Amino acid sequence: MLTLTENAQKAISRFIKSSETPVGGLRISVTGGGCSGLQYGMALEESANDEDAVLEIEELKIFVDPLSAPMLNGVTVDFLDSMEGSGFKFENPNATNSCGCGNSFSA
Repeated sequence: MLTLTENAQKAISRFIKSSETPVGGLRISVTGGGCSGLQYGMALEESANDEDAVLEIEELKIFVDPLSAPMLNGVTVDFLDSMEGSGFKFENPNATNSCGCGNSFSA
């Protein structure tokens, strides 16, 4: 369904370890908005919701809601750290259009 690169896994682990509140996993979602119509969201959460798919990637738990799951199928999440900035990048083979920032797309 969803792939995390090694860089993304390391970055997520760092964020979880530095969190001041208990973290059960990372929620990755797709919501309306952004410059291309849909945008990715990420949030550390204490636990999954009952209807969530829970993906276990190495030691990480990823929570995906049922509405976001089809739009995240085949997506690769990477973490880039360069002089231009750092952040997560989503590569979505299902997107028909995406914006320059890589955080918004249309299907």
